[in-house]
Order: sequence, then structure tokens, then C-alpha cells
Amino acid sequence: MPTSISLRRSLAFLVWATLAAPAAAAAQRAAPSAHPSILDDIRYLADDRLGGRLTGSPGADSAAAYLARRFADAGLQPAPGGWFQSFAISPDAPTARAADVGGKSGRNVIGVLPGRDPALRNETLIIGAHYDHLGGGGYGALDAPDSTGRVHNGADDNASGAAALIHIAETLAAAPPGRTVVFIAFSGEELGLFGSAYYVKHPVYPLATTLAMINLDMVGRLRNQRLIVYGTATAREFPALLDSLNTPKRFDLRSQGDGYGPSDQSSFFAARLPVLHLFTDLHADYHRTTDDWQKINEYGEAMVVDFTARLATALGDRPGSLTFVDQAPPQAHGGTAVTAGYGAYLGTIPDMTDNPGGVALSGVRSGSPAEQAGLRAGDIITRIGSHDVPDLQAMTDALREHKAGDVVEIRIRRGADSLAVRATLGTRS
Repeated sequence: MPTSISLRRSLAFLVWATLAAPAAAAAQRAAPSAHPSILDDIRYLADDRLGGRLTGSPGADSAAAYLARRFADAGLQPAPGGWFQSFAISPDAPTARAADVGGKSGRNVIGVLPGRDPALRNETLIIGAHYDHLGGGGYGALDAPDSTGRVHNGADDNASGAAALIHIAETLAAAPPGRTVVFIAFSGEELGLFGSAYYVKHPVYPLATTLAMINLDMVGRLRNQRLIVYGTATAREFPALLDSLNTPKRFDLRSQGDGYGPSDQSSFFAARLPVLHLFTDLHADYHRTTDDWQKINEYGEAMVVDFTARLATALGDRPGSLTFVDQAPPQAHGGTAVTAGYGAYLGTIPDMTDNPGGVALSGVRSGSPAEQAGLRAGDIITRIGSHDVPDLQAMTDALREHKAGDVVEIRIRRGADSLAVRATLGTRS
């Protein structure tokens, strides 16, 4: 049942009163009106005073505190372990040194809407969006070099998705679906999916009873009614469901089948869950200082929120499970979310959260040379051919030394065992 108004207010006050004082003070300085709109929430998260929400920064902590308070306002309950799921950033992670965040900690913000159906409420649906961004630029920024040190507010990327979570929660709290819905605002996405990778390894609710994951990343710039949805081939039921929700036609709906991509749904697809990623497309302000709240299409984002709420209701109420499909992607997609750089194609999905003396894998692409060679999630690649692979850059260099059709021996660690497999490399787009 939805939380009562008085309980919501009490819970919201309790959350806000117990958060860290610096975060609370920052939130009070920039807090929006008593009943914030989507744009109000985006304006808060993309305010200069949050400093670009770099994972591990005071601004990111203020954003996390704000999101917990707004989740409570929306009628969500804290997860069994509380609103925050903290994770450490390994100094050895490939991106930690470049972004100067090694040794710091990030926080996922988790709110829960209990399901209304006794037969389904022990199953969960995850709706997620990352709230971190690039801080003062540098690592990951696409501006001119002189932009380093200037705040990158990330209004669309991804204050828009984080704000959408709040308003989807408000909609669903008024009429909860049968399954329990878990809302997660992830940190560490820009560094390499740190927060979502941590949740998959330490889920609050078992992944075995999780129906699917819906990800919202960059949903604030709807143009020409075009809504891109990635992951539509990851469950057999998705295409027909999405078409039915878009009837009568409100969006120019563009479906992309692959479940892997440079956002948090990849962590869940690697764990063999059906995923969908909603996206209103790239623009010239992506990863630049000009991605500010004034450019958000508030009405367009409200449409995405409504569509996602109806999608969540349909999934949350369906009587049966989804049919997971680990579909091989078209060859042209070989460079998305796989080991970066030019060279022969292997099809591995690196785990960016640590460097265990090799390249750890969070997954492999279906039908790829890596899968055909028997590589799998959890393996650590230590050598390719004659090249030692102590880190991701060395792996990229090793693949650049080969061409499609080459057969190479790949040395891996799998648990306590050291193994060798042979792979026939493919073509990278």
C-alpha cells in the first residue's frame, strides 16, 4: 500500500535530519520549492554549488542526500540496509588515477516501493539512473583543454535521469504494481559503471528474483519526439510490449537490441537480466560545460517519465517472467562497451572497478570470439599471445598487434586456476 501522507512527511524529515551536516547545508542553500517539478530537481542537481557531482566529492554527497530526501517525499522506503549503499573506489581501478578518485567512496541511493500483490511482491523490478558526473572536467570531458577546472554540471547527463526516478516513483506510489520496485540512483557511472557493478555483486534483493532492469540515462533533450530504447532484444516480450505502450503513437520509438552499452544497464545484462535503456540521444553539449538545466526539454522529459511509469506498471503486473535472450549483436556494434581501441575484435566486457593484475571481465558478448573461446564473467586475462596483459591499456595494445583471423592463446586466471584458451579474433568496427 502507498505510504500515508503523514508518514511520508515524517520519513522525509527523519532522512533529512540524520544526513551529514555538510550535505544538508548545501541542500538548504539550493533547495527548490516545496513541491519540486522535474525541472526544479534537475536545477538542484545541476547547480554549480554541487561542483559537477564527481564520485567521492562533497557535491556528489550533497546530491545523494537530496535524492534520499526526494525518494522519501515520493513515497519510497529506504532499502533494508538504509538509503545509501557505499562502495570504495580502488586506487588500482583503471580510471581512478586519471580522475584522482582512488581511495574515495561512492554512494548508491536506494529506495523501495513494496509490491501490492502477495503473489508477486517478493520479486523485484529495478529502475535506475546514475547521478554522478565529471566534476571539474579533465577525465572524460570533451571540451577544449582550457575547460579543465570549470564545473561540468551534467544537466542531461545525468541529472535528467536521476530526477526522472523521483517522478516515476511518485507516479507508481499512487498505484503500486504487483512486484516490488527498487529505485537506484547510481554513482560512479562515468568512471566505468562502478555503482551498478557494485550493486550486481552486492544486491539488496536477489538477482534471481529480479525481473528486469530499466535504465534512464540522458532523457532530458527529447527532439522530434525521438526516444531511443536499447536492450529491446534482451527479452522476447519487449518489442511487442513497447509498441503497445506507444499506441497511439507518441514517440518516434527507435529500438536497439543490444543489452551492452556505455551505461549502467550493462552491469545487469552481464548478470543475464533483461534490460532496457531509455535515451533521448546525444547532443553537442555532451560531456561539456554547456550541459546546463536551461537546455532541458521539461515537457519531453515528463513524457518519458509517464512512458517509463506505464512500462514499469506493465512489467510489475505481468503474471509470468520474461524470456531472457543473450543475443549476438550486429558486428557494427563491436566497439560499444568492449575493450577500447583499434585492432582485432575479441568481444570482452572489462570490469572497470578494479585492477587485479590483469583485466577482469564482467562479461563477454554473445557469439563473440571471447565466448567461443570459453571466456566468461569473472575471468582475469593476464596474457594475449606474446603480450603480457597487466592492465586494460596493455590489452588494447595486444589486440592492436593482431588482425582478424589470427588465432591467439589467451592466458587467464579463473578462481585459483590458471588456464589457457585459444581464440580466433574477429573484425572490430
